[in-house]
Amino acid sequence: MEEASASQAGSKKENRIESSGKNKSYDIRIENFDVSFGERVLLAGAELHLASGRRYGLVGRNGLGKTTLLKMLASRSLRVPSHLSILHVEQEVAGDETPALQSVLECDTLRESLLQEEKALNARISAGKGDGSETARLSEIYSKLEEIEADKAPARASVILAGLGFKHFMQQQLTKEFSGGWRMRLALARALFARPDLLLLDEPTNMLDVRAILWLENYLQTWPSTILVVSHDRKFLNAVATDIVHLHSQRLEAYRGNFESFLKIKEERLKNQQREYEAQHQYREHIQVFIDRFRYNANRASQVQSKLKLLEKLPDLKPLEKESEVVLKFPDGFEKFSPPILQLDEIDFWYSSDKPIFKNLSVSADLESRICVVGENGAGKSTMLKLLMGELSTVNGIRNAHRNLKIGYFSQHHVDQLDLNVNSVELLAKRFPGKTEEEYRHQLGSYGISGELAVRPVVSLSGGQKSRVAFAQMTMPCPNFYILDEPTNHLDMETIEALGQALNKFRGGVILVSHDERFIRLVCRELWVCENGGVTRMEGGFDEYRDILQEQFRKEGFL
Repeated sequence: MEEASASQAGSKKENRIESSGKNKSYDIRIENFDVSFGERVLLAGAELHLASGRRYGLVGRNGLGKTTLLKMLASRSLRVPSHLSILHVEQEVAGDETPALQSVLECDTLRESLLQEEKALNARISAGKGDGSETARLSEIYSKLEEIEADKAPARASVILAGLGFKHFMQQQLTKEFSGGWRMRLALARALFARPDLLLLDEPTNMLDVRAILWLENYLQTWPSTILVVSHDRKFLNAVATDIVHLHSQRLEAYRGNFESFLKIKEERLKNQQREYEAQHQYREHIQVFIDRFRYNANRASQVQSKLKLLEKLPDLKPLEKESEVVLKFPDGFEKFSPPILQLDEIDFWYSSDKPIFKNLSVSADLESRICVVGENGAGKSTMLKLLMGELSTVNGIRNAHRNLKIGYFSQHHVDQLDLNVNSVELLAKRFPGKTEEEYRHQLGSYGISGELAVRPVVSLSGGQKSRVAFAQMTMPCPNFYILDEPTNHLDMETIEALGQALNKFRGGVILVSHDERFIRLVCRELWVCENGGVTRMEGGFDEYRDILQEQFRKEGFL
């Protein structure tokens, strides 16, 4: 396995200040550093300045090193002042006998240690083993607990958990009883409760439903310390980020403002650079014309020599670096079918009879459908998709599907279904034997996996690149209907836009589950809300759904 590494040039003065313990600043300045992954250089001579209290969105194409940069900061492989606390929400909480609420409270180590000491001292006094010093120490502990508002901690922890979707009874459940997705939410809740000096978030919206994303947006807007967040969700970055850091061409470029502001400034910078390039090009051509015209004129020899020297001194002319456009294309599998194409008729379904998931569910879709399914985690969205595909058998009711219907399915756990030990070309060859290597490469190239990427082991690809491989695999048989469960997770923004355009051009039906507001608005013409054992068609679309959630927040005191 390749490993990430970082190196950084530091001045003796910086080292002296840091080792003396006199650095009290909460700003982070990391200059002239490199980050590599195996033999690949991700960042070279880069600079990262994070001002205390600001919220930075880290953006850039898949596979360029955003996640690796967060890991280098979290492990302090890059020099972050030692007095700053860092929390990186990366791994799910380990499941054990600890209740969810207590798991969050334990993040405040000072409060926990004071409470433990208080308990031990009171036990000594009750047992008559005290020597008189306990009372004075207890007084100090109570003063400190009051100072840090320890009595308010359970309420604060409960608010965070509730905002992230943990109902009251769930907050008392043991951590081992939660699925991986809920344990990731628990890891996020712990980080928010701990309030580190530097909070590192990697795609936090991937694990959340629309309701929890809206809550997190509101919560982070009043965050007191520094945040660096990797996110593909434009709406989230517009709501949360005060600054954008753009990773491209092995360097980091900073912009003030949210994501929309970044796009405008970046576009203006590119135009200015293009104008400058064209002006320099014209100036060179003008000098070259003079040289060519009078090169053999003895009377102008000194002027020609002067112009040649001027030309030599001019800086190298570098053409504008433009990121390649992302294009995805879903092959059409369209032929006219007479309805019904796909429907569930009065379906009942449960995994356990005492916990029904759906009761009397009836939904239908056709080859023109562009349907988005939303709802809280655990409401049954993924279960309904599996019922539509026929992967799960109904308890009561009927699933109807046209005999010529060919469904392409993208699972939110698609990475689990890829063979990580082979390369992408071998992966397709094993799944769809009998074609040439050129055909497999062409298929992968349609989804941005080309050249050296196609023969790199799948395990070494970034999350977004693995998603593209999964798209290449899913579309190979040319389905006429797509069922997509969280297809935007791990994709960069350019690829999300390209995915939306590809689905709009696709001549066939689409049902998808997503929490990405921009993507939903880009693709979907119909919104289904999964809740209370059924599905409601939201006539007012996403705007109506968002308004309902905001109103719930107001009633629950979150806003």
